[in-house]
Amino acid sequence: MSRFLNVVLLGATLLGSSAIAPMALQAQTYHDAQRNEDHAWSSHEDKAYHMYVKQNHRKYVAFAKLKPEDQQAYWDWRHEHSDAVLKIDVK
Repeated sequence: MSRFLNVVLLGATLLGSSAIAPMALQAQTYHDAQRNEDHAWSSHEDKAYHMYVKQNHRKYVAFAKLKPEDQQAYWDWRHEHSDAVLKIDVK
C-alpha cells in the first residue's frame, strides 16, 4: 500500500510542476494605474528602464522590487519617451 501511495505522490508532484512551468515562462506584466493599461516587461522595456534610472540619477533596483509609486513614476516617464525617442531598436 505504501508503494502505491509513493507512486501517487510522485505523479502528483510531477503533474503539479509541469502545470506551474508555463506560468513561469510568461512575460511579467505591470499595470499602469493612471492610464489603466497593462505593460508587458521585455528586453526593450528593460533598456528603457535602465535609461530612466541613469537619466533620473537613481540607484538601480529591479523594477519588480520598486514601490508602486516608483513604478508609476517610471510609467509616467515612459509615456513621454517612446522607443523612437530613446533610440531603442525594435526588431
